[in-house]
Amino acid sequence: MSDQLSRAFQAMADPTRRDIVARLAVSGDATVGEIAAPYDVSLQAVSKHLKVLEDAGLVTRSRDAQRRPVHLEAGVLDLMTGWIERYRQQAEERYARLDALLAATEEETLGRGAS
Repeated sequence: MSDQLSRAFQAMADPTRRDIVARLAVSGDATVGEIAAPYDVSLQAVSKHLKVLEDAGLVTRSRDAQRRPVHLEAGVLDLMTGWIERYRQQAEERYARLDALLAATEEETLGRGAS
């Protein structure tokens, strides 16, 4: 699993690929031509980006008559989100402990000043 996670994060490191994933998440399946339309790059360049996303498991391609739609695989995004969430929670817990320590230190300092 971690190998797939590494490939997914590596694929998402590129801003164009992140944008492609975001657009597929909002609009649903699309052809290479539809995906390439807003970019000032060749179809070949977009195809290379899609190949990286496909190798990472983030998208799949199917055949629908003459159309070859690209489909976002949300399960890999869930895997990435789960990994991020675990470490976000740990960071929040550390910050909560630090906040409590700072509050206790402030109360102790204020208490000494009142004496």
